[in-house]
Order: sequence, then C-alpha cells, then structure tokens
Amino acid sequence: MNHMLPIEPEGLLKQQTITELRACNDLTARYGLTLSETDILSLAEKRFEALRDNDRIEFRQGVLGQLVYAFCDSPYVSQENYADTIHELMESFYYFKNESMDKISDEELIAYMKRHFDGECQGSLEYLSGTTLEELCRNTRYGYETDGIGRLF
Repeated sequence: MNHMLPIEPEGLLKQQTITELRACNDLTARYGLTLSETDILSLAEKRFEALRDNDRIEFRQGVLGQLVYAFCDSPYVSQENYADTIHELMESFYYFKNESMDKISDEELIAYMKRHFDGECQGSLEYLSGTTLEELCRNTRYGYETDGIGRLF
C-alpha cells in the first residue's frame, strides 16, 4: 500500500513566490514602491497563468523577484503602475524566453529588458515587446552575431 502524501508543487511554489514578493518590499520601499498583499497574491497567481499560457515550467521561485529588483529603480516605474508593470514584464519575459528558444539566460534577458526599457523605450512596455525584444529574439533564433544588446554587427 502506498502511503505517500500527494505533492502539490504549484501550491508550494506559489507560497514561495508570495514570500519572495513580500521580502522584495523591504528593498523597493526605498524607491517609493511597495506591493500590497492583493498585488502580491495577484502576481503569484498570474505567474502560473503566464507559465501555462507559454507552456513553461519552473522548479524554483521564478523571475518575479528578479524583475522587481531589476526594475524598482527605473524612472518609468511609479507606485501607480508598479504592479501592472511587473505583471507585463513577467508576461513578456516568458513569451520571449520561448521566442529566443531559451538561448538567452534569464539574467541576460532581464538585463536587456531593463536597459532598453529605461533607454530607447522610455518606459513603453509596448515598444519593448513589440520591437526591441522581437529583434533580439529574431537575431538569436537565426544565430546572427549581435553587439551584446541585440543589434546586428
């Protein structure tokens, strides 16, 4: 007879995500940004929706905390758009991880997103996902040599 307890990895990972996002508030408060408990629960739920929508799985905490830490000092993120911006960045991240065929590390993709979001995109999530990330992934998929910021030599 099998007496093993069923394991619900998504529930455990959701709880880890919630704990991680609560801890992020310690740093982001210095920038005038905090996630409410409702925002935290919503982002944790949306993480798993985004993973399902993009046919991805993760075995660790994921990228939400990394995105929060990377973008909390952006001049284009304010308390009013903070939770929505993190949500959109997360959606873009998972989508473009697929589009790049996972040839770009999480850290490289986040650094690229941040550099362009604060730079030429001037805080426009639409411009970031519609042009610069699309270009990066296209160049990566076809093996073109780039200048380190996604542009062809």
